[in-house]
Amino acid sequence: MSWLVFGGTGQLGLTLQDQLRLEAIDFLAPNRKNLDLTSETDVAQCITSSKPSVIINCAAWTNVNAAENNEKEALEINGYAVDYIAKYAKRAGSVLIHISTDYVFSGERDTPWGETDTPNPKTAYGRTKFFGEQALLDTYKENSYILRTAWLYSKYGKNFAKSISERVLSRTESISVVGDQIGQPTLADDLSRQIILVAKKRIFPGIYHGTNSGEASWYDFASEINSILGGLSERVIKVSSEEIVSAAKRPSYSVLSHDKWDAVGIARMRDWKLALNDSIKGIVNFSNNQGE
Repeated sequence: MSWLVFGGTGQLGLTLQDQLRLEAIDFLAPNRKNLDLTSETDVAQCITSSKPSVIINCAAWTNVNAAENNEKEALEINGYAVDYIAKYAKRAGSVLIHISTDYVFSGERDTPWGETDTPNPKTAYGRTKFFGEQALLDTYKENSYILRTAWLYSKYGKNFAKSISERVLSRTESISVVGDQIGQPTLADDLSRQIILVAKKRIFPGIYHGTNSGEASWYDFASEINSILGGLSERVIKVSSEEIVSAAKRPSYSVLSHDKWDAVGIARMRDWKLALNDSIKGIVNFSNNQGE
């Protein structure tokens, strides 16, 4: 039986497909042209016809700022679509893994957020993602997993790591980066491997946190990229959140705890600096070869 990947055109979906191929796992990854996840009929037909053993939902409205003025539209994919997927995954008896976000928390404290802490989203994006979590748990908690992640980067699409790398290597002006928002840079390759481990091991269902270990500010993240790529340290300048105009309020502290991995016998994801050091030059080379 094959696996089914929703959201296969995003950076996590593409990275996950690469990893599935490496592990010789058969999968289907329908795109938006032949599957509308906001249509219950389309979702029902896709899952019923393919009868997947595992469903991984990477699909999401991820434009945090745009969600502030388009919450209804964001809710369709981040909320209602998750409910449809859970409903028909349950009928098919499929294992369901859904990707969520650190934005379900307020970000208004200075200690890591635990898997059982009560969400309190402060943005439209966070509210729609929390709605999706609740819809899944209400419908199919007995055979589903929610993996919350944050600050994703990879060789695919647009992301912070690629943007900073391009500026370090091709320009000479200073790079201003926020230093008072703390989180966990997360390599999509590492998250993909964690997702596959969850599906293979069939650990206890529930909520887990899928981020690289450690913590950093966006300034720390940019400075590490700059250092690896040989940039001058003085080019990266720390600024405050108040100096950056943003429609949505960013969490000031969104570090996620990884305690539940210990209880189920799966190793925590490695430190973010190790992941970045192993990947950033390859990401740059891929972008250069692709003309991105």
